[in-house]
Amino acid sequence: MRFAARGSLLRALHYRNYRLFFFGQGLSLIGTWTQYVAIGWLIYRLTGSTLLLGAVAFFNQIPTLLFAPFAGVMADRWDRRNLLLWTQALSMLQALILAWLVLSRQVETWHIMALSLFIGTVNAFDIPIRQSFVIQMVDRKEDLGNAIALNSAMFNSARFIGPSIAGVLISTLGEGVCFLLNGLSYVAVIAALLAIRVAPRQLPGKKGPIWGEFREGMQYAYEFKPILGVLLLLSVFSIAGSPYLVLMPAFAKDVLHGEAHTFGFLMSAAGIGAVSATLVLASLRRVHGFISLIPAAVAVFSVALAAFALTRTFALSLVFLYAAGVGMMLQIACSNTLLQTVVDEDKRGRVMSLFAMSFMGVMPFGNLLAGSIAGVIGVPNTLLLGAACCLAGAGIFVSRLRELKAMLQPVLARLDACPTADGKECPAPTSSASPP
Repeated sequence: MRFAARGSLLRALHYRNYRLFFFGQGLSLIGTWTQYVAIGWLIYRLTGSTLLLGAVAFFNQIPTLLFAPFAGVMADRWDRRNLLLWTQALSMLQALILAWLVLSRQVETWHIMALSLFIGTVNAFDIPIRQSFVIQMVDRKEDLGNAIALNSAMFNSARFIGPSIAGVLISTLGEGVCFLLNGLSYVAVIAALLAIRVAPRQLPGKKGPIWGEFREGMQYAYEFKPILGVLLLLSVFSIAGSPYLVLMPAFAKDVLHGEAHTFGFLMSAAGIGAVSATLVLASLRRVHGFISLIPAAVAVFSVALAAFALTRTFALSLVFLYAAGVGMMLQIACSNTLLQTVVDEDKRGRVMSLFAMSFMGVMPFGNLLAGSIAGVIGVPNTLLLGAACCLAGAGIFVSRLRELKAMLQPVLARLDACPTADGKECPAPTSSASPP
């Protein structure tokens, strides 16, 4: 199988290390989504409480805000492949413990809560480390965007496959088998990580206090305004825009007067839109226009979400959710790619931890806020309010776009002369994203 063509949608798979990681992680993500569906079904079967459903999600996400700063410093200090081996092994342990508790019929609600908090903590470390490890598997920076887009396509494809498998297994064998399958799926990604051979990074010699190093990363992001702008807009989206997924069951039932299959089709429409966006991004080779594409993607998402909130027709709802999925994924993937491309290597882990905090870390608060507001003004009006906030954020970003482009221009010009990820062809030793 050949992936070497420079214009190929699969060109990042030309690299052996990335190819191993891609297929290993793909199998593991199918298991992850299988568990995600099963754990929601299990907690609702045991308790019948929607409040506890929300609590499980909160425990799963809130550790990202608390622990991602430490994960970013670790990613910059130590070998990222070895750190990922630890996070994947601990994720496997969590799934197998959950499988044992369910299959032996000993599981209780507090077990699920505790294990959700545990896996959320592991993910808080895994996400920034894994994001910053991608560039070590892709030799040429021009292929970094393709690798990130393929990662997104893999994630969204697993989001379709995993729940389908979970539905069959839950109805025939029960939730415990889903957790066991997820635990065994980590064998694939652990084996891939063990087989990967990357050039050793030059790790920092003198190491200061963890909080001091994270503060240094925050100052770096604050002073380089393109990074700060991307992170702030992502935070606005996570708080005001992303809760539409949490409110989808209520919209499907109370607004469209549908059943479970209606909810499934709505979620699938958004997912197909996300996959479509990743295919577009995978075909792009340069990040020069991404700073303009990011607010445009947020605007597309906002308009599509507002239209979805106003529609009462199932067919139109699918169309608008498809467009919302496209806008959402374009913003997330473009933000990820741009940050990974321009950031200094010695601060990559810390900046990606800020990315994780801006995206996943603040999301629980947006979900809680949206749920509270929806109880007062209704789901459609809550979605309209979120769309308006996202559109306002995009407008503010556009008002500073000329300034941000001017700051990025010398950075991108230097990167054009430095095609390799290891910097061996760079003509100058200066920091790639240092503030002017």
